[in-house]
Amino acid sequence: MIFYPKLYIENVQKIKIDYLKQNKIKALILDVDNTLVDFYKKMPEGTKQWCESLKKQGIKFCILSNSNNIEKVEKVAGELQIHYIYLAMKPLKRGFKKAIDYLKEKPENIAAVGDQIFTDVIGANRCKIMSILVKPLEEKDILITRIKRPLENFVIKRYLKSVKDN
Repeated sequence: MIFYPKLYIENVQKIKIDYLKQNKIKALILDVDNTLVDFYKKMPEGTKQWCESLKKQGIKFCILSNSNNIEKVEKVAGELQIHYIYLAMKPLKRGFKKAIDYLKEKPENIAAVGDQIFTDVIGANRCKIMSILVKPLEEKDILITRIKRPLENFVIKRYLKSVKDN
């Protein structure tokens, strides 16, 4: 189902090289807000080290953010030393296609990681990219995201039930 991620985990740091290799993933597309940084623009301790560790093992990265705040996206990308695309308009395919072109990998060798079903998961699934949903870093969200969260939580409950039943 287009609403369901391939994997649902606590946070980006739970993505391990063994899982990526097992699934033939060579690149990660990362969301920013509530995935890499919280509402207050703070990056969790260990995120930079996680990114560096995966880079050393050959994983490529690209940030794909819907944010129009270029300074914020640029700051996160600079801290992690990875390429970024902002104003991505997820779940539309355009931003994902730009990231795919930048990463120079086939969609089946890329995973997209984010905290929202209606942007990150649907966009990745539409582009035939593995979708990895993470729990939001912080409960506090911008208004539009706060409005969508109850529906996303409903979808997550159904997803978790479907995984449990299989």
